[in-house]
Amino acid sequence: MFIDRAVVHVVAGAGGAGASSFRREKFVPKGGPDGGDGGPGGSVYVRADPNLATLLDYRYRSHWKAERGQHGKGKNMTGKTGADLYLPVPPGTEVHDADAGTLLGEVLGARDTLLVAKGGRGGRGNARFATPTHQSPREWEPGEYGEERNLQLVLKLIADVGLLGEPNAGKSTLLSVISAAHPKIADYPFTTLEPHLGVVALSEGRSLVVADIPGIIEGAHAGKGLGLRFLQHVERTRLMAVLVPVDSPDPQATYELLLREASLHSAELAAKPHIVVLSKLDLLPAPRSTLPEIRTQDGAPVVAISAVTGEGVPQLLETLWQLLPVRAATS
Repeated sequence: MFIDRAVVHVVAGAGGAGASSFRREKFVPKGGPDGGDGGPGGSVYVRADPNLATLLDYRYRSHWKAERGQHGKGKNMTGKTGADLYLPVPPGTEVHDADAGTLLGEVLGARDTLLVAKGGRGGRGNARFATPTHQSPREWEPGEYGEERNLQLVLKLIADVGLLGEPNAGKSTLLSVISAAHPKIADYPFTTLEPHLGVVALSEGRSLVVADIPGIIEGAHAGKGLGLRFLQHVERTRLMAVLVPVDSPDPQATYELLLREASLHSAELAAKPHIVVLSKLDLLPAPRSTLPEIRTQDGAPVVAISAVTGEGVPQLLETLWQLLPVRAATS
Protein backbone atom coordinates (compact mmCIF):
# COMPACT_ATOMS: atom_id res chain seq x y z
CA MET A 1 0.00 0.00 0.00
CA PHE A 2 1.40 3.39 -0.99
CA ILE A 3 0.87 6.01 1.74
CA ASP A 4 2.27 9.47 1.02
CA ARG A 5 0.62 11.49 3.82
CA ALA A 6 0.39 10.88 7.54
CA VAL A 7 -0.34 12.88 10.69
CA VAL A 8 1.51 11.88 13.86
CA HIS A 9 1.61 13.22 17.40
CA VAL A 10 5.10 13.46 18.89
CA VAL A 11 6.11 14.19 22.47
CA ALA A 12 9.70 14.85 23.50
CA GLY A 13 10.84 13.46 26.82
CA ALA A 14 10.49 15.51 30.00
CA GLY A 15 13.58 16.39 31.97
CA GLY A 16 14.26 14.64 35.28
CA ALA A 17 13.85 16.45 38.59
CA GLY A 18 16.83 17.65 40.57
CA ALA A 19 17.55 15.97 43.90
CA SER A 20 17.55 17.46 47.36
CA SER A 21 20.21 15.59 49.31
CA PHE A 22 22.92 16.19 51.92
CA ARG A 23 26.19 14.39 52.21
CA ARG A 24 26.26 11.85 55.00
CA GLU A 25 29.75 10.70 55.94
CA LYS A 26 31.27 9.23 59.07
CA PHE A 27 32.89 11.84 61.29
CA VAL A 28 31.39 14.60 59.13
CA PRO A 29 28.26 15.60 61.06
CA LYS A 30 27.35 18.52 58.79
CA GLY A 31 27.97 17.45 55.23
CA GLY A 32 26.99 19.93 52.54
CA PRO A 33 24.29 19.63 49.87
CA ASP A 34 25.01 17.03 47.18
CA GLY A 35 21.77 16.72 45.24
CA GLY A 36 22.48 16.13 41.54
CA ASP A 37 20.70 17.57 38.52
CA GLY A 38 18.01 15.73 36.58
CA GLY A 39 18.87 14.41 33.13
CA PRO A 40 17.49 16.12 30.02
CA GLY A 41 14.68 14.40 28.16
CA GLY A 42 15.13 12.80 24.77
CA SER A 43 14.33 14.78 21.62
CA VAL A 44 12.35 13.61 18.58
CA TYR A 45 13.96 13.65 15.14
CA VAL A 46 12.76 12.76 11.65
CA ARG A 47 15.44 10.93 9.68
CA ALA A 48 15.52 9.88 6.02
CA ASP A 49 15.89 6.15 5.46
CA PRO A 50 16.68 5.13 1.85
CA ASN A 51 15.22 1.67 2.53
CA LEU A 52 11.72 3.12 2.89
CA ALA A 53 9.41 4.11 0.03
CA THR A 54 6.15 4.90 1.84
CA LEU A 55 4.77 6.31 5.10
CA LEU A 56 2.79 3.14 5.77
CA ASP A 57 4.23 2.64 9.28
CA TYR A 58 2.56 5.84 10.46
CA ARG A 59 -0.87 4.71 9.29
CA TYR A 60 -0.96 2.17 12.13
CA ARG A 61 0.87 4.10 14.83
CA SER A 62 0.29 7.82 15.22
CA HIS A 63 1.61 8.58 18.73
CA TRP A 64 5.35 8.67 19.40
CA LYS A 65 7.09 9.65 22.63
CA ALA A 66 10.77 10.00 23.46
CA GLU A 67 12.25 8.75 26.72
CA ARG A 68 12.17 11.02 29.75
CA GLY A 69 15.29 12.00 31.68
CA GLN A 70 16.04 10.31 35.00
CA HIS A 71 15.91 12.16 38.29
CA GLY A 72 19.06 13.39 39.97
CA LYS A 73 20.47 11.55 42.98
CA GLY A 74 22.63 12.19 45.98
CA LYS A 75 26.43 12.30 45.82
CA ASN A 76 26.04 14.87 42.99
CA MET A 77 24.85 12.16 40.61
CA THR A 78 23.21 13.59 37.50
CA GLY A 79 20.22 11.69 36.13
CA LYS A 80 20.59 9.71 32.92
CA THR A 81 19.72 11.53 29.71
CA GLY A 82 16.60 10.24 27.98
CA ALA A 83 17.18 8.43 24.67
CA ASP A 84 16.37 10.41 21.53
CA LEU A 85 13.64 9.08 19.24
CA TYR A 86 14.20 8.88 15.48
CA LEU A 87 11.26 8.54 13.10
CA PRO A 88 12.43 6.94 9.83
CA VAL A 89 10.81 8.29 6.66
CA PRO A 90 11.53 7.97 2.93
CA PRO A 91 13.88 10.57 1.41
CA GLY A 92 11.87 13.45 -0.01
CA THR A 93 9.55 13.79 3.00
CA GLU A 94 8.38 17.24 4.09
CA VAL A 95 7.53 17.83 7.75
CA HIS A 96 4.80 20.34 8.58
CA ASP A 97 3.37 21.57 11.88
CA ALA A 98 -0.15 20.24 11.45
CA ASP A 99 -1.72 22.84 13.76
CA ALA A 100 0.12 25.96 12.57
CA GLY A 101 0.33 24.83 8.94
CA THR A 102 4.00 25.81 8.73
CA LEU A 103 6.82 23.89 7.08
CA LEU A 104 9.36 22.72 9.65
CA GLY A 105 11.78 21.29 7.10
CA GLU A 106 12.43 18.36 4.80
CA VAL A 107 14.78 15.41 4.57
CA LEU A 108 16.09 14.73 1.08
CA GLY A 109 19.32 12.73 1.27
CA ALA A 110 19.98 9.45 3.05
CA ARG A 111 20.42 9.96 6.82
CA ASP A 112 19.31 13.60 6.69
CA THR A 113 17.96 14.46 10.15
CA LEU A 114 15.47 17.10 11.29
CA LEU A 115 14.75 18.06 14.91
CA VAL A 116 10.96 18.26 15.38
CA ALA A 117 10.52 18.26 19.17
CA LYS A 118 13.21 19.21 21.70
CA GLY A 119 13.51 17.35 24.98
CA GLY A 120 12.90 19.13 28.28
CA ARG A 121 15.76 20.47 30.41
CA GLY A 122 16.58 18.61 33.60
CA GLY A 123 15.95 20.37 36.91
CA ARG A 124 18.78 21.56 39.16
CA GLY A 125 19.58 19.76 42.38
CA ASN A 126 20.04 21.53 45.70
CA ALA A 127 23.83 21.47 45.35
CA ARG A 128 23.45 24.12 42.64
CA PHE A 129 21.76 26.53 45.07
CA ALA A 130 24.53 26.57 47.69
CA THR A 131 26.09 29.97 48.39
CA PRO A 132 28.38 31.27 51.15
CA THR A 133 25.35 32.67 52.92
CA HIS A 134 22.97 29.82 52.11
CA GLN A 135 24.96 26.69 52.84
CA SER A 136 22.14 24.23 53.41
CA PRO A 137 19.69 24.83 50.55
CA ARG A 138 16.74 22.55 50.23
CA GLU A 139 15.58 24.01 46.96
CA TRP A 140 15.44 21.86 43.87
CA GLU A 141 13.81 22.15 40.45
CA PRO A 142 11.45 19.85 38.62
CA GLY A 143 12.35 18.97 35.05
CA GLU A 144 10.80 20.85 32.16
CA TYR A 145 8.30 19.19 29.85
CA GLY A 146 9.46 18.31 26.34
CA GLU A 147 7.94 19.88 23.26
CA GLU A 148 4.72 18.34 21.97
CA ARG A 149 3.21 18.85 18.55
CA ASN A 150 1.21 17.31 15.72
CA LEU A 151 3.19 16.69 12.56
CA GLN A 152 2.00 16.19 9.02
CA LEU A 153 4.40 14.11 6.95
CA VAL A 154 4.14 14.61 3.18
CA LEU A 155 6.15 12.39 0.86
CA LYS A 156 7.22 13.80 -2.50
CA LEU A 157 9.07 11.29 -4.60
CA ILE A 158 12.53 12.24 -5.83
CA ALA A 159 13.09 11.42 -9.50
CA ASP A 160 14.86 12.84 -12.53
CA VAL A 161 11.89 12.65 -14.90
CA GLY A 162 8.17 12.76 -14.16
CA LEU A 163 5.65 11.33 -16.63
CA LEU A 164 2.65 13.60 -17.00
CA GLY A 165 -0.36 12.65 -19.09
CA GLU A 166 -4.06 11.92 -19.23
CA PRO A 167 -5.42 8.49 -18.26
CA ASN A 168 -4.46 5.81 -20.79
CA ALA A 169 -1.76 7.98 -22.36
CA GLY A 170 0.73 5.13 -22.19
CA LYS A 171 2.76 6.24 -19.14
CA SER A 172 2.74 2.90 -17.35
CA THR A 173 3.53 0.99 -20.54
CA LEU A 174 6.48 3.26 -21.21
CA LEU A 175 7.81 2.88 -17.68
CA SER A 176 7.53 -0.92 -17.86
CA VAL A 177 9.49 -0.94 -21.14
CA ILE A 178 12.36 1.34 -20.13
CA SER A 179 12.80 0.04 -16.57
CA ALA A 180 12.24 -3.01 -14.40
CA ALA A 181 9.13 -1.47 -12.79
CA HIS A 182 5.87 -3.39 -13.13
CA PRO A 183 2.99 -0.90 -12.90
CA LYS A 184 -0.51 -2.18 -13.62
CA ILE A 185 -1.43 -1.88 -17.29
CA ALA A 186 -4.98 -2.20 -18.66
CA ASP A 187 -7.20 -0.74 -21.37
CA TYR A 188 -9.36 1.39 -19.08
CA PRO A 189 -8.76 4.82 -17.48
CA PHE A 190 -7.13 5.32 -14.07
CA THR A 191 -5.33 2.00 -14.12
CA THR A 192 -2.51 3.61 -12.15
CA LEU A 193 -3.74 4.40 -8.65
CA GLU A 194 -0.39 5.17 -7.03
CA PRO A 195 2.99 6.53 -8.17
CA HIS A 196 5.68 4.19 -9.43
CA LEU A 197 9.44 4.73 -9.68
CA GLY A 198 11.65 3.04 -12.23
CA VAL A 199 15.42 3.16 -12.75
CA VAL A 200 16.33 3.42 -16.43
CA ALA A 201 19.75 2.06 -17.37
CA LEU A 202 21.49 3.75 -20.29
CA SER A 203 24.80 3.00 -21.95
CA GLU A 204 28.17 3.81 -20.34
CA GLY A 205 26.87 3.32 -16.83
CA ARG A 206 24.35 6.15 -17.01
CA SER A 207 20.94 5.91 -15.34
CA LEU A 208 17.75 7.91 -14.83
CA VAL A 209 15.00 7.66 -12.24
CA VAL A 210 11.54 8.05 -13.78
CA ALA A 211 8.28 8.58 -11.86
CA ASP A 212 4.87 7.59 -13.21
CA ILE A 213 1.83 9.19 -11.57
CA PRO A 214 -1.91 8.61 -12.10
CA GLY A 215 -3.53 10.29 -15.08
CA ILE A 216 -4.33 13.99 -15.03
CA ILE A 217 -7.75 15.25 -16.11
CA GLU A 218 -9.17 18.76 -16.39
CA GLY A 219 -9.68 20.17 -12.91
CA ALA A 220 -7.03 17.93 -11.33
CA HIS A 221 -5.55 20.92 -9.47
CA ALA A 222 -8.90 21.38 -7.74
CA GLY A 223 -9.21 17.75 -6.70
CA LYS A 224 -10.88 16.07 -9.66
CA GLY A 225 -9.72 12.57 -10.42
CA LEU A 226 -6.50 11.56 -8.68
CA GLY A 227 -4.36 14.41 -9.93
CA LEU A 228 -4.37 16.73 -6.93
CA ARG A 229 -3.20 13.99 -4.63
CA PHE A 230 -0.34 12.86 -6.86
CA LEU A 231 0.83 16.01 -8.64
CA GLN A 232 3.03 16.57 -5.59
CA HIS A 233 5.19 13.67 -6.75
CA VAL A 234 6.40 15.50 -9.85
CA GLU A 235 7.29 18.64 -7.90
CA ARG A 236 10.76 17.28 -7.10
CA THR A 237 11.48 16.01 -10.60
CA ARG A 238 13.96 17.98 -12.67
CA LEU A 239 12.23 17.36 -15.98
CA MET A 240 8.66 16.61 -17.06
CA ALA A 241 7.80 14.31 -19.95
CA VAL A 242 4.35 15.34 -21.18
CA LEU A 243 2.70 12.39 -22.94
CA VAL A 244 0.20 13.13 -25.72
CA PRO A 245 -1.23 10.11 -27.60
CA VAL A 246 -1.12 10.44 -31.38
CA ASP A 247 -4.76 9.31 -31.54
CA SER A 248 -5.91 12.15 -29.26
CA PRO A 249 -8.87 14.07 -30.81
CA ASP A 250 -6.99 17.35 -30.28
CA PRO A 251 -3.31 16.82 -29.35
CA GLN A 252 -2.65 20.56 -29.01
CA ALA A 253 -5.53 20.96 -26.56
CA THR A 254 -4.35 17.91 -24.59
CA TYR A 255 -0.85 19.35 -24.33
CA GLU A 256 -2.12 22.75 -23.19
CA LEU A 257 -4.49 21.16 -20.67
CA LEU A 258 -1.68 19.22 -18.99
CA LEU A 259 0.55 22.27 -18.71
CA ARG A 260 -2.34 24.35 -17.42
CA GLU A 261 -3.16 21.85 -14.67
CA ALA A 262 0.52 21.73 -13.70
CA SER A 263 0.73 25.53 -13.49
CA LEU A 264 -2.49 25.79 -11.46
CA HIS A 265 -1.12 23.25 -9.01
CA SER A 266 2.28 24.91 -8.61
CA ALA A 267 4.04 27.76 -10.38
CA GLU A 268 7.35 26.06 -9.58
CA LEU A 269 6.15 22.89 -11.29
CA ALA A 270 5.08 24.83 -14.38
CA ALA A 271 8.53 26.42 -14.61
CA LYS A 272 10.30 23.08 -14.92
CA PRO A 273 11.69 22.16 -18.36
CA HIS A 274 9.68 19.60 -20.26
CA ILE A 275 9.67 17.41 -23.31
CA VAL A 276 6.63 16.38 -25.34
CA VAL A 277 6.28 12.65 -26.02
CA LEU A 278 3.89 11.63 -28.78
CA SER A 279 2.93 8.16 -27.57
CA LYS A 280 1.19 5.19 -29.23
CA LEU A 281 2.98 5.72 -32.53
CA ASP A 282 2.07 2.15 -33.51
CA LEU A 283 -1.55 3.27 -33.97
CA LEU A 284 -0.59 5.34 -37.02
CA PRO A 285 -0.09 3.63 -40.37
CA ALA A 286 3.40 3.78 -41.90
CA PRO A 287 4.91 5.99 -43.13
CA ARG A 288 4.60 8.39 -40.19
CA SER A 289 3.74 11.40 -42.30
CA THR A 290 0.57 12.19 -40.36
CA LEU A 291 2.15 12.96 -37.01
CA PRO A 292 0.22 15.70 -35.20
CA GLU A 293 1.99 19.04 -34.93
CA ILE A 294 2.20 20.57 -31.48
CA ARG A 295 3.25 24.14 -30.80
CA THR A 296 5.32 23.74 -27.66
CA GLN A 297 6.22 26.32 -25.05
CA ASP A 298 9.82 27.56 -24.86
CA GLY A 299 10.77 25.39 -27.81
CA ALA A 300 10.36 22.12 -25.92
CA PRO A 301 11.48 19.16 -28.06
CA VAL A 302 8.97 16.63 -29.40
CA VAL A 303 9.75 12.91 -29.67
CA ALA A 304 7.38 10.32 -31.12
CA ILE A 305 7.52 6.81 -29.69
CA SER A 306 5.77 3.48 -29.51
CA ALA A 307 6.30 1.71 -26.20
CA VAL A 308 4.79 -1.43 -27.74
CA THR A 309 7.21 -1.74 -30.67
CA GLY A 310 10.09 0.22 -29.12
CA GLU A 311 10.18 2.70 -32.00
CA GLY A 312 11.65 6.04 -30.93
CA VAL A 313 12.34 4.89 -27.35
CA PRO A 314 16.17 5.02 -27.59
CA GLN A 315 15.95 8.53 -29.05
CA LEU A 316 13.63 9.54 -26.21
CA LEU A 317 16.01 8.27 -23.53
CA GLU A 318 18.98 10.09 -25.06
CA THR A 319 16.94 13.28 -25.32
CA LEU A 320 15.92 12.99 -21.67
CA TRP A 321 19.57 12.58 -20.69
CA GLN A 322 20.66 15.59 -22.73
CA LEU A 323 18.02 17.73 -21.02
CA LEU A 324 19.59 16.91 -17.64
CA PRO A 325 23.00 18.60 -18.07
CA VAL A 326 23.81 18.72 -14.36
CA ARG A 327 23.15 14.99 -13.92
CA ALA A 328 25.08 14.16 -17.08
CA ALA A 329 28.06 16.24 -16.00
CA THR A 330 28.30 14.61 -12.60
CA SER A 331 27.82 10.99 -13.63
